[in-house]
Amino acid sequence: MMAWMNEEAWKETLQSGYAVYYSRSRSQLWRKGETSGHRQQIEEIRVDCDADTILLKVHQKGAACHEGFESCFFRKVNAEGTVAIADERLVDPAQVYGKKSS
Repeated sequence: MMAWMNEEAWKETLQSGYAVYYSRSRSQLWRKGETSGHRQQIEEIRVDCDADTILLKVHQKGAACHEGFESCFFRKVNAEGTVAIADERLVDPAQVYGKKSS
């Protein structure tokens, strides 16, 4: 998945050992898995060559994606541009989040 962090989210991630992001649409911290229980325990943190992007290697409990997949990148595109689901859904989002996936 791809998500944003602000300084507060970064500090809480380092302190807690779990992924904390910043929701730009809600203007608040997003503690990944706080509602669903699908937390991301930090295993390793890497920084890119420009030091402006980080990569969190995590132990993912359950699905990372709100649509019930392990990853938000569950669709693949072939050479003709056709998009297809490439992975298996792990959980029913309606059971976890109380609403249907998109």
